[in-house]
Amino acid sequence: MRLSTTPLDAALSPWAERLRQRLNLPLLVRWSGGSGLRLGDFEQPRVVVDVRDAAGAAALLSPSLDHLGRAYVEGHIDVSGTAHDIMDMAHRLAVAGSAEGPPGWVQRIAHRVADAVSHTRAEDRAAIQYHYDVSNAFYAEWLDPAMVYSCAYFEQGNETLAAAQQQKIDHILTKLRLQPGQTLLDIGCGWGALVLRAAEAFGARCVGITLSQNQFELATERVRAAGLGDRIDIRLQDYRDVRGPFDRISSVGMFEHVGLKNLASYFRIVRNLLAPDGWALNHGITSSDAHNGETRYGGGQFIGRYVFPQGELPHIGTVMTALQEGGLEPFDAESLRRHYARTLQCWSEAFEAKTERLKALVPEKTWRIWRMYLVGCQWAFEHDELSLFQVLCRRAGQPAATLPWSRRWVYGGAR
Repeated sequence: MRLSTTPLDAALSPWAERLRQRLNLPLLVRWSGGSGLRLGDFEQPRVVVDVRDAAGAAALLSPSLDHLGRAYVEGHIDVSGTAHDIMDMAHRLAVAGSAEGPPGWVQRIAHRVADAVSHTRAEDRAAIQYHYDVSNAFYAEWLDPAMVYSCAYFEQGNETLAAAQQQKIDHILTKLRLQPGQTLLDIGCGWGALVLRAAEAFGARCVGITLSQNQFELATERVRAAGLGDRIDIRLQDYRDVRGPFDRISSVGMFEHVGLKNLASYFRIVRNLLAPDGWALNHGITSSDAHNGETRYGGGQFIGRYVFPQGELPHIGTVMTALQEGGLEPFDAESLRRHYARTLQCWSEAFEAKTERLKALVPEKTWRIWRMYLVGCQWAFEHDELSLFQVLCRRAGQPAATLPWSRRWVYGGAR
């Protein structure tokens, strides 16, 4: 239904009418603040899109998540509505657009050439700093007080985010059966929450490594403030430059940056850093595509362009293959997909609630990127586009008699 008569309205009217009949969306598209084009039958729209220029109109006519997200981030369109409603409308438009475009396998081939990503030390450090060095103050506004930037663990589902993040750390350290006096390497230590907990509550001696300058500085300060400088060593260091051995190794939210072609060598390094009787746990996001493809409808392209440059997600099957190619034996794999959907919901809600404060801390473009990234990832985990697995493993080739009989210690509390 057309409510205005601008040239762009006339050009978009056939497109809008087609979508209105097919999808009946509570979405209003306006040009220069006019009354606009309705994409459904409704009294009040849930989402309003204001098209600012021809590039914004082009994104609507070819509505992949990448095109729509890019138009929003670059200011070619403005969007009003809740973050959840905006993402819902974007996905429904993208699904409709994909029905008129090339098959998914063509898009995967066109948009993913994994071997072109080299992942040198310098490139990996630049990619990490691009994402994590926005500012500590920015992350502190919407993460929990400990600033844990990874999937939480909700034992009941109604815990606060802070409680669920500590439960996640304890879940990892309990799985590892970390004992007093043992050495722990935390690869990608973030702002130090896991090593602080491991030293304080489990009595471990810890090394935490990161490539983010901001994380390194704040984690170091937190260790000093906790009086744990004699038990925790925070380093600005690449995992490929660490020397072992360690009794236990944790890697939380880090292997997504390694690169598909480097997974086996990454796990080989973990294996070589482990003591002969050591245990390691890898906690990381995985693709739900069995062929390691990006999330559908252009979401992966948007993430690669604006959020995680050089990030690549393997399927859990690829993880298991690479892990064993690297000389490790998997013992336990646990999916935390529901937990990450809930974690992202908490982050997105906090992000929306702190809009004015966040806009004062970062440029508008950065705010828009993270706004869509958080709610978009929430949608992806809710709809099985992405998953997350914790994989507990040890050096391969050891006698069966050295394996635990059960997983009872993970949930029974005994270490």
